[in-house]
Amino acid sequence: MLSTSPINIIIERINELARKKKSDGLEEWERDEQEALRQEYLSFIRGQVHDALSKVQITEDPPIH
Repeated sequence: MLSTSPINIIIERINELARKKKSDGLEEWERDEQEALRQEYLSFIRGQVHDALSKVQITEDPPIH
């Protein structure tokens, strides 16, 4: 069962437009929609990476002799 989270809906629509582009081509408004969705997806991914990296803690172990 597919999740209906907002990001999954965006991915599904991006994929739908990609399939249509390969078979029938896209109209200008569809190309614009596809680009806007891609930018939204990238923004989401960047946010996820930023959140993950903000939780990273660097510790220094004492040197091994």
